[in-house]
Amino acid sequence: MAFEAHFERTIRSEIELSGIGLHSGAPVSMRLVPAPAGSGIVFRRTDLDNFEIPAIGRNVAKVSYATSLMRQSVLISTTEHLLSALIGFGVDNVIVEVDNLEVPILDGSALPYVQAFHSVGLKQQRRKREYIRILKEIEVRDGSKFIGVYPGSGYRIEYTIDFPQPIGYEKFTGDLATGDYVKLIAPARTFGFKEDEAMLRDMGLIRGVSDESAIILSRRGVENGPLRFEDEFVRHKVLDLIGDLALAGRRIQGRVVAERAGHAMHTALVQRLMRDRSAWELAHGYDEVAEVETAPIRLQHASA
Repeated sequence: MAFEAHFERTIRSEIELSGIGLHSGAPVSMRLVPAPAGSGIVFRRTDLDNFEIPAIGRNVAKVSYATSLMRQSVLISTTEHLLSALIGFGVDNVIVEVDNLEVPILDGSALPYVQAFHSVGLKQQRRKREYIRILKEIEVRDGSKFIGVYPGSGYRIEYTIDFPQPIGYEKFTGDLATGDYVKLIAPARTFGFKEDEAMLRDMGLIRGVSDESAIILSRRGVENGPLRFEDEFVRHKVLDLIGDLALAGRRIQGRVVAERAGHAMHTALVQRLMRDRSAWELAHGYDEVAEVETAPIRLQHASA
């Protein structure tokens, strides 16, 4: 399936998925619908008279353990994995219909989404894709946590994490312009520590978590292995970052560096970038891979 790299794309036909919300535990049905060129990514709450919430920075709600969007008090939560898959796979325009307040967690990664995109294929549209070309650095710091975006070719990401054991220190460097998102990032699952479960449930979170939707960690190690990558934890943080930065409204051309960051810092960077119009310009492309794979996606498990 060959494409011109710099034209917008949408999915060829509708996609239906269902599951439960990671934090709400509520059942949810979701339908992805092809959208016209220039539409962007728009969430539609079918349970609330089809109320629409565009996936853009000014609609970001308060974020901590997930990225939520809000418009006129209407919420859509845990959007980051789907947004990451759309950006990583090169889907520019789509309407996301959901019948509850949270996107389904599925297996905790972006893999089910990219597999669905594979199954229906993408349609090239007539509008040229616009990119946010970074012209000067923008940085956000919070103690030892840091994230910054800098001028550069492609869409390069360097992410470092340092969690308590059994995770420890991990670093990943990659470039979305190489077309490796599907193999290197999409399969990486969300994760959590078993010792935090009671606290998070008391906060009204992770009510929908299971061994099938997240990597569960204890002091002894991974409870539900094997891992899909030896460094799956940092790869999932990269997955989250790509989804959160999608809220800039376009794919970035530049270099992103993050150290021990998270959803709140990712979205703070988006908002700071959007406020400083001198930090970027719209460009019609860079030399990204122009081919979308159609071969089956095979997972290679690492030892836990």
